[in-house]
This record gives sequence, structure tokens and C-alpha cells, in this order.
Amino acid sequence: MQNKVRIVLVNTSHPGNIGAAARAMKNMGLADLYLVAPKDYPSDEAVSRAAGATDILENAVVVETLEEALADCQLAIGTSARERNIPWPLVDPRQAADLVFDEGLVTAFVFGREDRGLTNEELQRCNYHVHIPSVETFSSLNLGAAVQVIAYELRMKSLLMKDSPVVASKWDVPAANIEQIDYLLEHLEKVLVQTEFLDPDMPMQVMTRFRRLFQRSRLDQQELGMLRGMLTSMEKKMQ
Repeated sequence: MQNKVRIVLVNTSHPGNIGAAARAMKNMGLADLYLVAPKDYPSDEAVSRAAGATDILENAVVVETLEEALADCQLAIGTSARERNIPWPLVDPRQAADLVFDEGLVTAFVFGREDRGLTNEELQRCNYHVHIPSVETFSSLNLGAAVQVIAYELRMKSLLMKDSPVVASKWDVPAANIEQIDYLLEHLEKVLVQTEFLDPDMPMQVMTRFRRLFQRSRLDQQELGMLRGMLTSMEKKMQ
């Protein structure tokens, strides 16, 4: 399962936190680290805080956008400390670990900036939000500590599965990845504007809710292809 879990750090300000995250990952058997537009990296301080997990830093993938970091993932779980205007499926760290092992999908855990976390738009790219239930009077966690909590729950679930393995039913078609869902949403928005269902000057939250719907549905690649084909057929009829 190690090679199916990706830790994604978005726009990290302090390189020491990247090193601390790498150390937390290695402690719990994770290795796949993606860095989205880090403020200061590579850095000697990251290496120092990694305390022996330098192999994870050396193999970290640095990208400019969250879209790049998630493109080939089939499931994304974003860390969130608060409720949002549009409710999103919410889990705790233990439930998140259950999702990873029960569904067997390539999964990214997305962590935001130290001072303000992930933006609403970034969180909307995730299938689930995970909330670490710290005490309300002192709820802010250091980035490395947050990664440690998630990595620990994944490790415990891994050990539990070794003791009591559960054979999941095999789906007949691979799950659609996040990049494919993005293309579907772009195609859908184009058709909705053409049919005047969607007013581009007053979009409200229509496409956000469609994103939530498709991400919650967990489409496979054949289902996604059917939807894209349906949209293409509608475009041809309109012409």
C-alpha cells in the first residue's frame, strides 16, 4: 500500500517543516512526497529536520500546481480545520486510513500552508476532507505533526490488515483519476453554457456542486467515457 499513498504539501513556507514531514513519513513507511510551489526548497534546514529521511527529500517531486500533484491520483483527501460554505464529505484520520485500504486507490493526502491551510478551491479538488480532532482551545497543529498523525493511522491500518487481511471485491474497470474528472467537468461546463443551463456571468456554485457529485460518485474510466460521449453527442445535435 505504501506506493499508493502520496503526501502532498502545498506552498510550504518553512523548509524545516518539509524535513519534519519527510521524517514522519519514513517513520511510518511512506515514501512518496510531492511539494507544490514550496517557498524555500531545496534547503539544508529541510535535510537537518529530516533526521535521516534524506532519501525521501531527494526523491520528492516538486511541481508548480496542485493539479499537477493530483493528476494521476484516483482519490484525494485534503486536510481541513474548519467547516466550509458548501458541506463536503468529512472523515477523521482513522476513517481516512480505512478509505485508503478499503478502496485500494492511488490516494493523495493534501496539506496546506502553515498559516492558513488550503484554499476553498484547493479543498474542492479533494474527494474528502480530513479533520484531526484536536482540542478546540488549542487546535492548530504543526505541519510535521499533522503529517505524523495521518501517517500513523495509515501504519496502524496496514498492521491490522496484515493480521486480518480482507480481500476487496475487484472492480472490472480502473477508477477514473483526478485529471480525467477535471476534463469531464470542463466538458460539462462548456455544454451547460451552450445549452444556457449555466450562465457564465452568474455561475453561482453549480460547477462546484457538480465536482462534489462526481468526486463522491467515484466514477470508473468506462463510466466517465460514457458521460464524455453523451456530452459530445449533445454538442453534435446542437450544431
